[in-house]
Amino acid sequence: MDGRCGWCGTDPLYVTYHDTEWGVPERDGRALFEKLILDGFQAGLAWITILKKREAFRAAFAGFDPGVIAGWGDPEVARLLSDPGIVRHRGKIEAAIGNARAWQRIEAGEGFSAFLWRYVDGRPLQNRFATLKDVPAETPLSLRISRDLRAEGFRFCGPTITYAFMQAVGMVNDHLVACPRHAEVAALA
Repeated sequence: MDGRCGWCGTDPLYVTYHDTEWGVPERDGRALFEKLILDGFQAGLAWITILKKREAFRAAFAGFDPGVIAGWGDPEVARLLSDPGIVRHRGKIEAAIGNARAWQRIEAGEGFSAFLWRYVDGRPLQNRFATLKDVPAETPLSLRISRDLRAEGFRFCGPTITYAFMQAVGMVNDHLVACPRHAEVAALA
């Protein structure tokens, strides 16, 4: 695909992710939970690292079922810390377990998807960036969502992680305007 956003390079896994997933509006609460957790694990790493380990993460984290993860404790933390297929970081693992509990609280109320999508009035924001340097690392909205997530008990969801999450799940369309996916993703809104 000519004109593709340059951040995905030429790695086939990364290209497929860009061409089929990134920026597509996601409204399933469990899928949103998975993506937020994976974005938290990315902190300090390249997204391709997480993408290459995604299937191992899914296996290790019970398919990212928040109902299962919320019940985990020290034995599961120890198991995950010994799993070479994932990023073995105690703080991130413990945050994922706590985040599952926070997700359950929100899901029992308005629902996690509704909680997130209300920040954009249910419709993806359509940005029109020409170059990668034009794309912000965080925005006032990502700062607000990050603060609200943390107030609900989430961790590893600072404003930069939250903005990357918003881009990935299609809350914002940050495909560059020259990228064919910009128009395709905009049409999904």
